Amino acid sequence: MSERDHAHAHSSATGKNLLFALALTLSFSVVELIAGWHSGSLALLADAGHMVTDGASLGISALAAWLAARPPSRRHTYGLGRVEFLAALINAVSMVAVVFVIGSEAWQRLQHPGSINGATVSIVAVLGLLINLVVAWVLSRGERNLNVRAAMLHVMGDALGSVAAIAAGVVIWLTGWTPIDPLLSILIGGLILASSVGLLREALHATLDGVPFTMNIELVGQALAEVPGVSEVHDLHVWPIASERLALSAHVLVANLASWPQTLHLLRAVASDQGIDHVTFQPESPAGELQPIQFVRR
Repeated sequence: MSERDHAHAHSSATGKNLLFALALTLSFSVVELIAGWHSGSLALLADAGHMVTDGASLGISALAAWLAARPPSRRHTYGLGRVEFLAALINAVSMVAVVFVIGSEAWQRLQHPGSINGATVSIVAVLGLLINLVVAWVLSRGERNLNVRAAMLHVMGDALGSVAAIAAGVVIWLTGWTPIDPLLSILIGGLILASSVGLLREALHATLDGVPFTMNIELVGQALAEVPGVSEVHDLHVWPIASERLALSAHVLVANLASWPQTLHLLRAVASDQGIDHVTFQPESPAGELQPIQFVRR
């Protein structure tokens, strides 16, 4: 099986995991919405609303995984793997929006506190936490690409929301102090926001063809320039074409064009060691024009 076929198989399996997580999440969100409205708990309503957004997030991620598994076409010669970056970007933005909505509602509740049934909140929140842990376990069994990580962020944020609802329910049940409900909602919102901003930055970077943050482009260029027969590497570009695939193109100055097949084989091996599976190298003779960014053999 080729590397592309492996990627398609992983995307298909990931899509199935996401669909199962979607069904489980949406089913329980209905229970939480009813319980939150009946008990008067903002933490529980926020958690229920968050689970609804989780469902939307998982649905978007599942659709992206399905599209990414489709083979290349005449119109999309690289395939549709990049749609997973768009899904991650949408999910990260929606997560930031959810945090601000929860914060706004929590502030209103602090100004105008109401009665809350602490026992109902705790019981339902415990069930919600268990559901979230099952969903997180299902997602962790598949690929951990940017798309799945964005969905996981929603799920883990919801799990933290369940923990906050449990704590709020217990405190209210034992002491009757209702401000704990919105205060914990704000605290959890802040934690989720920190993770969301990081994921948003990474998703936007990938969507704009950025070099992965884990890769040093200078080291890649220098490693290519050290290949026997290569004098210089310039016009080097590395970009993601899917969550699990990187592409590279570069102009390579060689001393002897007759030995290019052997040199090309070595260049591909170096790129593969860097996790880059789709490469395009253009050989040039010493008379070729030099570019501003150059990696010269030491």
